Amino acid sequence: MRLFPASARRAAIAFILVTALLDVMAMGIVIPVLPPLIEQFTGSTARAGVINGLFVALWALMQFLCSPVIGSLSDRYGRRPVILLSTLGLSADYVLMALAPDLWWLAAGRILAGVTSASFTTVYAYMADITAPDARARGYGLIGAAFSAGFVAGPLLGGILGEISPRAPFWAAAALSGVALLYGLFVLPESLAGEKRMAFSWRRANPFGALMLLRSHRDLTRLSVVNFLLYFAHHLFAAVFVLYAGHRFGWSAFQVGTLLALVGALDMIVQGVLVGPVVKRLGDRRTMILGLAAGAVGIACMGLAPTGWLFTLAMLPNALWGLAMPTIQSLMTRRVSESEQGQLQGANMSVGSIAGVISPLFFGAVYSMSVGQNPAFPYPGTAFLIAAAILAGAAIISLRAARDAGEMLPG
Repeated sequence: MRLFPASARRAAIAFILVTALLDVMAMGIVIPVLPPLIEQFTGSTARAGVINGLFVALWALMQFLCSPVIGSLSDRYGRRPVILLSTLGLSADYVLMALAPDLWWLAAGRILAGVTSASFTTVYAYMADITAPDARARGYGLIGAAFSAGFVAGPLLGGILGEISPRAPFWAAAALSGVALLYGLFVLPESLAGEKRMAFSWRRANPFGALMLLRSHRDLTRLSVVNFLLYFAHHLFAAVFVLYAGHRFGWSAFQVGTLLALVGALDMIVQGVLVGPVVKRLGDRRTMILGLAAGAVGIACMGLAPTGWLFTLAMLPNALWGLAMPTIQSLMTRRVSESEQGQLQGANMSVGSIAGVISPLFFGAVYSMSVGQNPAFPYPGTAFLIAAAILAGAAIISLRAARDAGEMLPG
């Protein structure tokens, strides 16, 4: 850990949290308006579902390819330049999308956003550099809280600005990233000392290498499958949520943004408040199964809801889905040594990125075949029902996976 004066450390931590908040807000601002903008370009809600799914997949693919590369670059050249350049790239990306005259420009913007957003790995590395080992959990918790706050505020602000103009949220996102860049230029010190830097290696930056860990530990196999299915089902929201809400219930950008803010607030409550007490009472295994089962019920209710109010009420059981992710992670960390924890997290990120590439394409295609003239699937909520079935399958697999991981049930 590099020793900073107390004032410099506080300023650095403040910058990391503000940057995380502003960057996530910037991403969240465009969520309510990007699918309708795609629909304007395509002239078809069915085709918009496919294109939006493709854009989400492009973003995830760039993260999969670039996260380990950017992490290795920060090991070689330091955290500060990587974070600042990524923030500059995000600001330029939103300007590009604000001016986009067609789908090709939007696609280029999604690719650039995926590359620059991969710098979140460097944000975590920076926090590790400037905090003692026994304080890192609290530091990571603060970053997570900033992310959640950004996902609450971003879609809400995007919904409000989207009522003014479909391009306004992109300009606001560019401004937020620009503010973070200027703040960092004056406040952010370098956290990685020169003598601790490592030469860049493509072998270390290879995203496929991290996946080998999951194959080398037999007990991790089923848990990694459960983890993949959870990520796969979760990308339903990015792929079709906004389009479905507008098509089925006629909701405006403001209404969708408000609902997404509610989703973020519920997630903050579940992960920040409920996980600890529930795990203490039920244990990791039962809490994981409860989260997956509740998520399946919630998504199924969303897909079956005949009215907007019932769709909104289904968010309550769906929010308990947030119990699953931290408990899956906890069970997985028990099966590797301390020296392999970082590699395990890299492998989990790779699993999530793979799901992020495949899932939006899948759900976008399912949605496009559920709407429009003579749909192949006669029910518009088919994508939600499929996602519920996937989560239910993950809950069934987790019954055996948790036992393989040696979880001891309380009592």
